[in-house]
Amino acid sequence: MDLRASLVLITSYLFFSVAKACSNGDCKLLDPCSSNGDCQAGLYCFSCPLEFSGSRCVRSTTTNQFKLLEPAIDTLKEIEAFLSANPTEIVTVILEDYVQAPNGLTKVFTDAGLMKYWFPLKNMPKNGQDWPLVSDMVANNQRLLVFTSIRSKEESEDGDGGMHAGNCPNRAESSPLNDRTKSLVLVNYFPTIPFKQIACEHNSANLINMLHTCFGAAGNRWANFVAVDFYKRSDGGGAFQALDTLNGKLLCGCDDVHACVNGSTSLACNNDINVDHS
Repeated sequence: MDLRASLVLITSYLFFSVAKACSNGDCKLLDPCSSNGDCQAGLYCFSCPLEFSGSRCVRSTTTNQFKLLEPAIDTLKEIEAFLSANPTEIVTVILEDYVQAPNGLTKVFTDAGLMKYWFPLKNMPKNGQDWPLVSDMVANNQRLLVFTSIRSKEESEDGDGGMHAGNCPNRAESSPLNDRTKSLVLVNYFPTIPFKQIACEHNSANLINMLHTCFGAAGNRWANFVAVDFYKRSDGGGAFQALDTLNGKLLCGCDDVHACVNGSTSLACNNDINVDHS
């Protein structure tokens, strides 16, 4: 084979490779990409240098998620707009309470128009009782759950302690994780000092591994809430995939909530599924 023939073969191979690359909305999760327009709906072109070179389609964006200088009333009004536009959705707000004024929180929630969605404190289950059905919460329009914590307790806890692989500690002021008189399980998975550049690594496989670790520590109970930094950053499915996993485990025992649908062919669950959607 002469040199010219070799060059022709190499050129043909390059043309073939380019032709096989995805673009224009055809790229799937973790496919290489050059812009958001290359990725399928619900995916975005993103770079996580700690996990892969270049850019890939992931379930995340790089928008500004934390408008730290924004007044609370503005954020709460966004929540009100969401609840108004989505009458079957439920929102949970977990606050680090820095408010000193008496009834200060009540006033700002009232001013934001959120009290009409408020889930009454008297209806919150005690001593391990079950929460009401989602359908009942929607029917009663009690679709906003608000939890608060005392500032001094937040300041006494470092985030890094909850990020050691294979270990799921509970906060010093909390009941043991396996205390079944407590009906909800919250997993915090973020460092003491927020660091956006490495959040894409934290919010991926490491996060899902921790959810499995905390399942055992909580007496074989899956978490109901997950708290992370920069939730839209990941090396793939990220916090969204973690929630799909939790909802799948809670709903039908599968690794992905999409596998809980009758007739699903998802490989995330090999068990026979019979889901009651009534």
